Amino acid sequence: MTTSADQLRRRLSDSNLYLVTPARPSAGDLNHFLPAVLEAGVDMVQIREKHLEAGQLMPFLAIAKRHTDDFGALLIVNDRVDVAIAASADGVHLGQDDLAPAHARDQMGAGALIGLSTHARSEVQSASSEPVDYIAVGPIHETPTKPGRAGTGLGLIEVAKESSSVPFFAIGGIDLETVGDVVKAGATRIVVVRALTEADDPPSVARRLKAALWGAA
Repeated sequence: MTTSADQLRRRLSDSNLYLVTPARPSAGDLNHFLPAVLEAGVDMVQIREKHLEAGQLMPFLAIAKRHTDDFGALLIVNDRVDVAIAASADGVHLGQDDLAPAHARDQMGAGALIGLSTHARSEVQSASSEPVDYIAVGPIHETPTKPGRAGTGLGLIEVAKESSSVPFFAIGGIDLETVGDVVKAGATRIVVVRALTEADDPPSVARRLKAALWGAA
C-alpha cells in the first residue's frame, strides 16, 4: 500500500524518538536490534553509513525497510538520495554540505520527506525557505559522532522553537542523563545515536527516553 505525502507528514509530526544507526550497531545486528527498539518506541530510523557503497548498503536498508514497515515507523537514508529512492525509503537526511534540498526534492518528488541538519541560528532560520520537512538542531553537546564540531548548547533549541516553521529534532549527545535538560529547553523531539546503538539494554533506554518526551508533550 502506497503511503500518501499527507500521511507521511502526519507520521513525522507524531514522531518524537528518532534513531540514527550504522548498518552494524554495537548493540547487535539490525535484524534483532531494530525490532526491539521499534517496539519500545522508536518512531524514525535513519541508516547512516559514510563508507559503504550503494550496493553494499542496500541489503541493510532492505532489513530496515521491512522492520520499519512492520512497526509503522519512518525510514530515512543519510545523504544518499539515489540510495533512498532505490530502497523505497520514506526520505533522506541532508547535511549543510550535501546536495541542496531543492535538488533532492526534484529527484525524490513531493511525497518524500527531506530533513536538514542545522548548527547555528542562521541555518535554522534559513531552513524555513528550503523545501524541507524537518530539521535536526545541534549537536547540542559535543559528540564523537561529529568529531571536530563543538556543541551548540541548549540555546539553539530555543532558537528553533521560536523560528522553525517545520518540526525540529534536537541532536547531539542526548541520552538518559541529558534528555531532561533538552526537554526543559523546549525540545519535544530528539535524535539519538550512541544512547541506543551502544546501550546494554536498548529497549529499556528507548522506553525511558520516550517517557521523558511524553512528559514534554
